[in-house]
Amino acid sequence: MSDERPSVTHLRPAYVDVEAGRTYHWCRCGKSRKQPWCDGSHEGTGFTPMRWCAPQTRKVFLCTCKVTENPPLCDGAHKPLARLVDEACARILEARDKNGC
Repeated sequence: MSDERPSVTHLRPAYVDVEAGRTYHWCRCGKSRKQPWCDGSHEGTGFTPMRWCAPQTRKVFLCTCKVTENPPLCDGAHKPLARLVDEACARILEARDKNGC
């Protein structure tokens, strides 16, 4: 993988059904339109998808912020990012209200 940073797709995990023993290709670059799965959009980048074999048939939370330390599973790393976005949006709205826009 290169030193490129992945694109943050969403600030919440994808809740998906997986089948035991089936191999999935988790998007590492964040460019896939089929999140959390790879659709080949990494072509021309230094990214490759992560092969992951589901250990059980069940629903799982998969990372879409691409910051997890336990890929492909969500570890909650998106929560501080979401707070930062919420705070920035609040400041923008407050400024807009002050300016009458």
